[in-house]
Amino acid sequence: MTKDFVEEMKWRGMIHDMMPGVQELMNKEVVTAYIGFDPTADSLHIGHLVQIMTLVHLQRTGHKPLALVGGATGMVGDPSGKSAERNLLDEETLNHNLNAVKGQLENFLDFDCGENSAEMVNNYDWFKEFGFLEFIRDVGKHISVNYMMAKDSVKSRLETGMSFTEFSYQLVQGYDFYWLNQNKNCKVQLGGSDQWGNIVTGTELIRRKAQGEAWAITTPLIKKADGTKFGKTAGGSVWLDKDRTSPYKFYQYWLNSSDEDAENYIKIFTLFSKEEIDQLIAEHKEAPHERKLQKALGEDITIRVHSKEDYEMAVKASGILFGKSTAEDLASLDENTFLSVFEGVPQTTISKAEYEAMENVTDLLSEGSNGIVFPSKGEARRMIKGGGVSINKSKLSDPNQTVEFSLLSDKYLLAQKGKKNYFLIIVE
Repeated sequence: MTKDFVEEMKWRGMIHDMMPGVQELMNKEVVTAYIGFDPTADSLHIGHLVQIMTLVHLQRTGHKPLALVGGATGMVGDPSGKSAERNLLDEETLNHNLNAVKGQLENFLDFDCGENSAEMVNNYDWFKEFGFLEFIRDVGKHISVNYMMAKDSVKSRLETGMSFTEFSYQLVQGYDFYWLNQNKNCKVQLGGSDQWGNIVTGTELIRRKAQGEAWAITTPLIKKADGTKFGKTAGGSVWLDKDRTSPYKFYQYWLNSSDEDAENYIKIFTLFSKEEIDQLIAEHKEAPHERKLQKALGEDITIRVHSKEDYEMAVKASGILFGKSTAEDLASLDENTFLSVFEGVPQTTISKAEYEAMENVTDLLSEGSNGIVFPSKGEARRMIKGGGVSINKSKLSDPNQTVEFSLLSDKYLLAQKGKKNYFLIIVE
């Protein structure tokens, strides 16, 4: 055992509630603990990172992590924190999602390291043969309706309405814990603080049905300092899958966090030691404009979720939009990163033939690009002469310069006027 798991989680601000005796248990023996992940999409998002990091710390302190993906519970839907019933998924979609989630968890957890190797379990494996009558006889009789009604996740929905399917969810999750306790010697369930009610139903079921002991630890729900929801942007969730959220946008999310949030996030989402984090915070406070905290945070998480190459591409891409960069930097971006950086800038499409027929850059940037860069040739000439225009990060000086540029990814030209006005010309 290298460290005390609970103490490690405490100084990182990652403990919300825990049952008495769990710290002593975990300092005495190698404990198997689990967290459930809901496979409602084929990617986890950064809202799941708190729970992923909880399992990482669990494994690093010598314990055995189980990642439960809810193949069965995904067909039902957890009411916790929801104001309406969710759509249920078919088996094929669920299996696709499960495989994708496992691939992402393998970036964080070691599934082959001996006694405390991580394991992935799917509750569909023990629910697929479990009949309804058998379930209510063997499980339902141990938990009273009064007990279930007292849970916040149920009480908050009584006025708006709740199906029996969702009402029974805590029994189903409780049985997961019971099954893992009996078959995998799992003694602790971990999860977000909104899961406390469901987790405690599991410990109660183990106590009543098996006369056994089980424990619970929950993490706080992460909130941003400005009160907005963590993990959301104007475009929606920040996903771990690069096809849903590009590494550039992923990196930018962390880079744009406030100083207060970055101080919180660096403890939760990285593996830096307390000494390293204290040092980073101190250095950041001396020169906040350098954003040392945000850069260290973004680097660590982007490399772990994606790769070092993706991180370097994201940094290069950030420099193109916000700092000094060269034509070579721009040309080195892959198409997805390039489009991600310049998403939302004004754009127009011209044919290859039209492009090749352009006499000079003045024509290209005025009528040739449908007027999106300059409404008139006169304005284009004036600004080019003044040195305020570039194409693909190369400054123009002669309004009569011929149109001989290497197309980015064989189809794009990036025009820029002034410091911050970008335009995309797509040649197809």
